[in-house]
Amino acid sequence: MTNETIQVQGMSCGHCVSSVEGAVGGLDGVDKVNVHLQEGKVDVSFDEGKVKLDEITEAIEDQGYDVV
Repeated sequence: MTNETIQVQGMSCGHCVSSVEGAVGGLDGVDKVNVHLQEGKVDVSFDEGKVKLDEITEAIEDQGYDVV
């Protein structure tokens, strides 16, 4: 498993957390996703053989947030 911390701007509430966790957690190969709203971070554990970091950041951006 690969672990990454992604900086995300634009998250401000519980709905934001749910949106990001749902979008990223729904990707095949993602084991765990944990959004830290106050810090603007998303911790992700995933299998690089099934999903790439670019796909994860794209899923976050598709929800309307900016990956830094």
